[in-house]
Amino acid sequence: MNIDWTLYLHGLCAILALGFAGWVISLIRRNVTHVDSMWSLFFVAALFIYQTDSVSVRSDILLAMVLLWAMRLFAYLTWRNWGPHEDHRYLAIRKNNEPNFQFKSLYIIFGLQALLAWIISLPLFAASQSVADLNLWDYLGCVFWLLGFAWETLADWQLAIFKSNPNNHGKVLNTGLWRLSRHPNYFGECCLWWGYYLIACAAGGWWTIPAPLLMTLLLLKVSGVALLEKDITDRRPDYAKYKASTNAFLPCWKQSRKE
Repeated sequence: MNIDWTLYLHGLCAILALGFAGWVISLIRRNVTHVDSMWSLFFVAALFIYQTDSVSVRSDILLAMVLLWAMRLFAYLTWRNWGPHEDHRYLAIRKNNEPNFQFKSLYIIFGLQALLAWIISLPLFAASQSVADLNLWDYLGCVFWLLGFAWETLADWQLAIFKSNPNNHGKVLNTGLWRLSRHPNYFGECCLWWGYYLIACAAGGWWTIPAPLLMTLLLLKVSGVALLEKDITDRRPDYAKYKASTNAFLPCWKQSRKE
């Protein structure tokens, strides 16, 4: 497996350039929420750089997978967050980093997310560098990816339908996939990235395991489950009961469990 590390560095440049453009937009809008929509686009920008000299069935499949995932997530998050109001998570970050948050956000928000995306894109880079034939690990990776993509998409759709009903304001969604875990969308996202890693393994990129581990850590302990549940019971009083009876991440049919 021949690796051109200059392409990986060029991928960083592409991601940082996109992040800088997002920061400029935030100065105009006085709102940084659109960085959520940009997250998936970081990987598209990087992958186009990584595949500059790659011609293989694996790289074509990988490109299709990333584009499909990125466009769906971009469209969904843009639709969900559309409007002048800043997400409460970023409002809290803004409050804790005044004065001059508009300039600090360049590295606190956009720069940090760009750097994380670059590290997490490592399996995409490794898989793109191989011209080896497809093997069992590729197929297993595709199964994980398909499971994750379908799970995440269905979870987002169920949540969107639930929120579209004004009678559900302040209530907790506990049906469908949300009956099996409190964050099925994050579980789907996690499966998806481990799918990318398995494809990287098929190309000899077993050493890229820090990327899916980092993504899993972010989803569970940093920007995902932990952050969303930090103050959710203040906004949804019924969430405490839901939390006591439903797993946070892994789907489970169990009706109740001890914390």
